[in-house]
Amino acid sequence: MASVSQETPGISSTSARLKLYSFWRSSCAWRVRIALNLKGLPYEYKAVNLRQGEQFSEEFTKLNPIHFVPTLVDGDIIVADSLAILLYLEDKFPGHPLLPDDLQSKAISLQAAVLIGSNIQPLQNMGVLNLIQEKLGPKEHQAWPKHFIEKGFTALEKLLKDVAGKYSVGDKLTLADIFLVPQVYNARSYNVDMSKFPTLNRIDQALAELPEFQAAVPERQPDAKA
Repeated sequence: MASVSQETPGISSTSARLKLYSFWRSSCAWRVRIALNLKGLPYEYKAVNLRQGEQFSEEFTKLNPIHFVPTLVDGDIIVADSLAILLYLEDKFPGHPLLPDDLQSKAISLQAAVLIGSNIQPLQNMGVLNLIQEKLGPKEHQAWPKHFIEKGFTALEKLLKDVAGKYSVGDKLTLADIFLVPQVYNARSYNVDMSKFPTLNRIDQALAELPEFQAAVPERQPDAKA
């Protein structure tokens, strides 16, 4: 597993204390990279090559027995699962908050995040898609995730269309935005027509202009080249 120090663009810092175990193409790890950038937290990037089975190594199994990325190590504290990591970062590093103070806006942001994280993204995991291809064939390997992305995005569009401002929930960045961007990327890879979801498409385009989001994209991660 390779290790590289990462810093948010424009923010100087001392050596990283946080360690993020990540795979460049993982949308779950991508969420955490965005949050670390937005909060200006330097971290050590520990690449876990899921395609080569490094998640099953003895070293990584001790950190995360379910063999998923991301995993965050903060001293003696180990946190797995992207939402758990994001809430941990929110509690420990409250600067640049990712959840609104207003209870309704906070609830909507969390609802959007969970909608993506629990009802869309897991159905396109590498293990799930490999099993679908094995049992049902290559056509279903593509059709399955597209169906569930479109179903989830239909609900998400309705949830956000009346509360969105510049971003998903008003004009401040929230967890909803952090979850949205990687999922739109995945949607395009499965040929989902984003014109069906104008609110989501507009928000994604606005977020793409932010350097903290740009630095987190898969192609810019140190293990992408490998």
